[in-house]
Amino acid sequence: MKILNIVGARPNFMKMAPIIEAMNAYPEQINHLLVHTGQHYDEKMSSSFFVDLGMPRPDINLEVGSGSHAEQTAKIMVEFEKVCLREKPDLVIVVGDVNSTMACTITAKKLGIQVAHVEAGLRSRDMGMPEEINRLCTDVLCDFLFTTDHFADENLLAEGVGQEKIHFVGNVMIDTLLRHREKAKEVGLVDRWGLKPKGFATLTLHRPSNVDDPVVLGGLLEALADISRQLPIIFPIHPRTRKMAEQFGLSHFFSSGDAVSGLWVTEPLGYLEFLHLNMNARLVLTDSGGLQEETTVLGVPCITMRNNTERPITCELGTNFLVGNDPARVLECARKILSGDLPQGRVPDRWDGRAAERIVRVLLDEMAC
Repeated sequence: MKILNIVGARPNFMKMAPIIEAMNAYPEQINHLLVHTGQHYDEKMSSSFFVDLGMPRPDINLEVGSGSHAEQTAKIMVEFEKVCLREKPDLVIVVGDVNSTMACTITAKKLGIQVAHVEAGLRSRDMGMPEEINRLCTDVLCDFLFTTDHFADENLLAEGVGQEKIHFVGNVMIDTLLRHREKAKEVGLVDRWGLKPKGFATLTLHRPSNVDDPVVLGGLLEALADISRQLPIIFPIHPRTRKMAEQFGLSHFFSSGDAVSGLWVTEPLGYLEFLHLNMNARLVLTDSGGLQEETTVLGVPCITMRNNTERPITCELGTNFLVGNDPARVLECARKILSGDLPQGRVPDRWDGRAAERIVRVLLDEMAC
C-alpha cells in the first residue's frame, strides 16, 4: 500500500510525526512518502519542528509559499496533482484544517484516490474562520474520518456521514506530547531565563479576529499587560501579530531581554522549547486550537481568547476556559485562576498516546479488504 502523508504547517507536523512512526512498524505493508506543501516555510515556523519531532525530511516539497487563501490553495492543487500522477498512491492522509488539508483532499479525490482525514469532525460553527471551511470541505470528501472525541463523531453523523467511515481513535497531538514530554523537561529555558516553575504564563495570539483590528488588539494587550504585572507572560510572537502591532502603534506593550516581568516577547520557539514552557506555566493564554488540547493533558489552566471552539471537549472535561476577546472577561478569568478558583480537569478518553497506532491498524485492516 502506497501512502502520501501531507503536511503544510506546524500543527500538521505534530500530528503527522506519530503516524509516520506507527507506519514504520509495517515496512512490508506500507510504503509512505512525506509531502510538505511549503505552506509554512520560515525556519522557526516550520523546519525546526522536523528536528524537534525526529521526523524525516520531506520526500517531496511543493514550496508553494505564501499568498491569499485562493492563491495558496490553487498552487498546492496544481503542484500536488503532478505528485499524485507521478507517484500513483493508494491513499492520501491529511491532518488538521489548514489550506493544504483541503487542497490535497480535493486534488486526490478528483483523481479517484482515497483520502483519510486525521482530526475529522471538529466544528466551531464559525464560517468566518478559514479553518472551518477547510474542515467542512475535507470531511465531506474523505473515505476515512479519524476523530478525537465524541463531539466530532456526533458532528459527522449529524451531517450525514456514514458510521462506517468514522473511526474514534483519540488524539495524535497528544501522542506527540506524551512521546516528547521527558525530553522537553531537559530543555532548560525556565532556568536560563530566570523564571520559576508556575511563576509565569505563556501566550499565543495570531488570529485575524484578534490582531487585525486596532481596537480589539489594543484592548487585549491592555488586559495582558495588566495580568503581566502579577505574573510575567512569555510571548513567542507570530510574525503577523508583530506586523499588526507595529502598524497600529502598539509595540510599546512589548518588552524583551527581561523575562521576570511584563509581557516578554521572543521569536517563535521550537516545539520542545514551547512545550517546556507550557509544562511549567501557571496558565496559558491563547487563540489557537492545539494548545487547548495540550494544556488539558498537562493540567495547566488555559484561557482561550475566542468566541467559539472546535474543541469543546477541552471545556467539558479539561482545563480550558472560553472567554472571547473581551478584555474584561480575560482579566476576570485570569484573576480566578490566579486565586485558585478553578475545577480539576480530566483527560478525555483515548488521549493516551496510542491514536496513531489505531489509525494505522484501521487502514491496514480496511484497505486490505
